[in-house]
Amino acid sequence: MEKSTLGQLQYILPETIFLLEEDLSQLANESRSNSPQLSELQDSNQKKDNDKLSAEVEEVILPDPIKVRGQFEKGILILHEEETLSEEVMEMLVKILQAVGHSMTSVGMLSSVELDGKSLEDFKTINAHTVLKFGRIKHPINSLPIHNYQIHTEEETEYLFADALSIIAEDKELKVKLWTNLKTLFNIA
Repeated sequence: MEKSTLGQLQYILPETIFLLEEDLSQLANESRSNSPQLSELQDSNQKKDNDKLSAEVEEVILPDPIKVRGQFEKGILILHEEETLSEEVMEMLVKILQAVGHSMTSVGMLSSVELDGKSLEDFKTINAHTVLKFGRIKHPINSLPIHNYQIHTEEETEYLFADALSIIAEDKELKVKLWTNLKTLFNIA
């Protein structure tokens, strides 16, 4: 693997590979020792390549990753409309998670405010396996063709959208509707 060329690595790694300026001199030295005929050509083009590479490195600005609250051990992500959840709603959420065989350590949580200004691509980098969205969230995730209280699978992620947790906490019919879908989602008989 250490002797693989960049061309060979493209078949293994689907992500774009970026060459850092610090690595450029090391690669040049290695290629000179492997092929003395190329060293003359490389010397003449090295300055141009360094300038281009520096410009590319400066242009690549990665957005801040979305920070998920919680341990997120099982890849279950809970998105909620409310900026903060009341103690009553948190107790209900803990009971729901226990009923489907999970705990708060299994999940990560994000509020609508924490997702504000983030793209769908940013969201997908979280790599959640199951997404439970409660309430209205100002985010491109709403563009997915998902209706409330229906399970939707896209790529390797399962989605369940529902009303806001504070509304569900006060409405027994919505609790039953949510529970029915959660049993299906988490394979509970």
